[in-house]
Amino acid sequence: MRCRPGCAACCIAPSISSAIPGMPRGKPAGVRCVQLCDENLCKLFGRPQRPAVCVRLKPCPEMCGIDAAEALSVLTELEMLTRPDEKLAP
Repeated sequence: MRCRPGCAACCIAPSISSAIPGMPRGKPAGVRCVQLCDENLCKLFGRPQRPAVCVRLKPCPEMCGIDAAEALSVLTELEMLTRPDEKLAP
């Protein structure tokens, strides 16, 4: 499967803990990556500055759904399910 042009759900919904050019402390969940252009395309795609986590993320039907809205919903839910439980933190 290929990325849906202009979707950008994976560049908005998840948190990214590694540095991104323009976001040296990474990206919080639900925040638009600064490397998205106005057409919702990654300015770093194919470039060495692109974070490894982004390079390794591969689109699949379960994650991407039928459209960008469903992809954003699925990825937002996955982000919430994988957050460390703050009640367990020391």
